[in-house]
Amino acid sequence: MIISPNHHPRLVVMVKEPRPGRVKTRLGKTLGMTTAAWWFRHQTRRLIRRLRDPRWDLILAVSPDYEGLTSRVWPDDLPRMAQGHGDLGDRMKRVFLNAPTGPVAIIGADIPGIQKAHIAQAFQALGSADTVFGPAPDGGYWLIGMKRMRPIPPTLFRDVRWSTKHALQDTKDSIPNFRIAEINTLRDVDEVSDL
Repeated sequence: MIISPNHHPRLVVMVKEPRPGRVKTRLGKTLGMTTAAWWFRHQTRRLIRRLRDPRWDLILAVSPDYEGLTSRVWPDDLPRMAQGHGDLGDRMKRVFLNAPTGPVAIIGADIPGIQKAHIAQAFQALGSADTVFGPAPDGGYWLIGMKRMRPIPPTLFRDVRWSTKHALQDTKDSIPNFRIAEINTLRDVDEVSDL
C-alpha cells in the first residue's frame, strides 16, 4: 500500500502505568503483583524498542491519563495521548477518533510475539480492507486497525463482550458493511500459562 505523507500510518500502543495491582492482575495472582508489574514494564519497553520503524509513527495511548502523560517510565520522544475513561471499547474508539489523519492500528503491550512484519502486514491489509484484526486464540484480538477513509460508525464496539471468546466476533458485528481482513493469530499474556 502506498501512503501519502498526509496519510502516514500510526501504530498506537495501549499502555498502563506499571504499578503493582494496576496492571496484569490475573498474572499477579500467581506471580505476585510486584513481579507482574515488573514483567509488564520490561515487556512494554522491549515491545516499543522492537516496533520503532520509519514506515509508521509510534504513539502511546496512556492510562491513567495524568500519570501516563507525565510518566518517566516511557520514552520521552514518543507522542502520547490519554486513553480517557470507559471500557476498552470506549478507549479504543477515542483513539480512532482523535489520532492524526491516516490508517491507525491499535495493539496492547502484552503480546510478546509481535514483530515489525506483523504490523507491516496489518497496514498492507488496509489497502483492500476497511478494518484489520489480529486474532487471539481466546476469541479476542491483539490488533485492530482501521483505514479511516470512511466515518467511524457510531456502533463501533457496541455490545462487545470483552475478555470473552466473543470479543472478536462482537467487534466485527459492530461494524456492518466494513470490509474486514485478518492477519496472524498471536497470544497475549494474561495468566502464567501464557508465559
